[in-house]
Amino acid sequence: MKRLTIVLVALFSYGNAKSETPQSCDSPVYCQGDLLDTVQTFQIFSDSKTFVDMSQVNSVNKTLDNFKKFMNSTNNNPTKEEVKTFVEENFVSKGELEDWTPPDFNSNPTFLKSVDDLVVRDFARTLVSIWLDLGRKVKSEVSEDPNRYSLIPLPNGFIVPGGRFQEVYYWDSYWIIKGLLLSEMTDTARGMLENFLSLIERYGFIPNGSRVYYLNRSQPPLLALMVGLYMENTNDVDWLRQYIDVVEEELRWWLSNRVIDVEKDGVKYTLAHYASESGTPRPESYFQDVTTCLAFEDQTDKENCYKNLKSGAESGWDFSTRWFFDAEGGTNTNLTGIQTRRVIPVDLNSYLCKAFKVMAQLYTLIGNDKKSYEWQEKSSSWQKSIELVLYDKEDGIWHDYDTVLSQHRKLFFPSNFAPLYCDCYDTSFRNEYGSRAAKYFVDQGINDYQGGIPTSLERSGEQWDMPNAWPPLQEIVILGLKNTGNLEALKISKNFAKRWVDANIRGYISNKEMYEKYDAINSGEYGGGGEYTVQAGFGWTNGVALSIINTFYVNDEKYKLARRR
Repeated sequence: MKRLTIVLVALFSYGNAKSETPQSCDSPVYCQGDLLDTVQTFQIFSDSKTFVDMSQVNSVNKTLDNFKKFMNSTNNNPTKEEVKTFVEENFVSKGELEDWTPPDFNSNPTFLKSVDDLVVRDFARTLVSIWLDLGRKVKSEVSEDPNRYSLIPLPNGFIVPGGRFQEVYYWDSYWIIKGLLLSEMTDTARGMLENFLSLIERYGFIPNGSRVYYLNRSQPPLLALMVGLYMENTNDVDWLRQYIDVVEEELRWWLSNRVIDVEKDGVKYTLAHYASESGTPRPESYFQDVTTCLAFEDQTDKENCYKNLKSGAESGWDFSTRWFFDAEGGTNTNLTGIQTRRVIPVDLNSYLCKAFKVMAQLYTLIGNDKKSYEWQEKSSSWQKSIELVLYDKEDGIWHDYDTVLSQHRKLFFPSNFAPLYCDCYDTSFRNEYGSRAAKYFVDQGINDYQGGIPTSLERSGEQWDMPNAWPPLQEIVILGLKNTGNLEALKISKNFAKRWVDANIRGYISNKEMYEKYDAINSGEYGGGGEYTVQAGFGWTNGVALSIINTFYVNDEKYKLARRR
């Protein structure tokens, strides 16, 4: 009880503090202000996201007026039950979305015919059927009166991750779209891309997700890669010509807002980091953030704590010891040690390197050689910086870079393999890089894990750490090693492709659900830890499983024959 009292005092103190830091967004209900402070302080819901996903019964002005009257009636000292009653009278958990059936749904896409393993084929068909459960569309009421909602209106239907995530998420959608294209649902994939393009046209970038409280941060920049996948499957040059400027605008945003100079061995390089500038609590995790940042008394330090939490969320790895530091720059297992902004991440820079290369290819498709050359040069420059700053010849792998101590963070993370996945290294030496990466994998003891590749080797209780195995990270390592062509790397990739599909099948047979994350130690069991309970659905899990099945279980000759028919 004493700790709760301290937290409540801190929350109210935060609500009354004056600060020049950018807010999460400009909504006086969903992103800032006394109403948000009060409701989230009392933890009306076990999950802080529940409140900021609710719709207002009345207009914003009426809601705020009702709140002012409510606080006056309680002498600014309401009880939890009174706050709960106020929320029940002024907010509802419905009215934003409707279930949506993708019109191009195909229950039996071509590639299934070439999966020889009948158990895997039936499982893949089940995964395809789950797209029907995850289809959503924004109701017209949201567009007509958007201020009453935290949901951002989107023009087309889309596939959600699932569970508590009933909106579009940026990096989730890369693997969802990959799965949709394998499922021959190109119209749905194109609609999702156009949703992202509409967000860029409105805001200049793609937020973390399609809620206003996410407008303070993005997520891993995979739009150009999504467009590349779509073009590989459709060759829709007219569509590309219409939107390529918007795709480029998103990459320009990253280059303008997330790039810094990094010094190594007396030489300066340009690379990217995750870096939200908003020094306030995340509205969807408000109570948790204020509790975490209680450790800091100074207002500037507190705001930096919030910025690092939001930057950790921007990375998609929310949260992980990957971002935690102790006083000496070593690894901390406590969330209060989060310093995301000081890290130059391997995966972020690999995604950008690949995105620049894809932009060059896209411009070639529409005949703009000048732009193609510009982006290819940018990709080549980024690749060299990644090699010179992030590659560790001793370990034979890439590591994140600590900009404060000017040294590698020599820790195991699947993201260390991202340059292999993105072909962002000197590919004329594929075999050598593959051999070293395979040795690093084995030396770290990863071969011992039967349920998938662990996110780290640290047990912090955070969800992006041991023992959790996340679907996108499986693909990054498995396909990255496979792409090198090295025999040892291929052996590992095939082994873990089978382990991952087996774990997914085992978990589905036991629970009739697909989960966002799994347990690397206990094959088929779902993961845990972090700020919320494990979620089922699940968009990117299904997309990754379909991708791996297509890569490792499809008989190529049968597939080619089926495609010709």
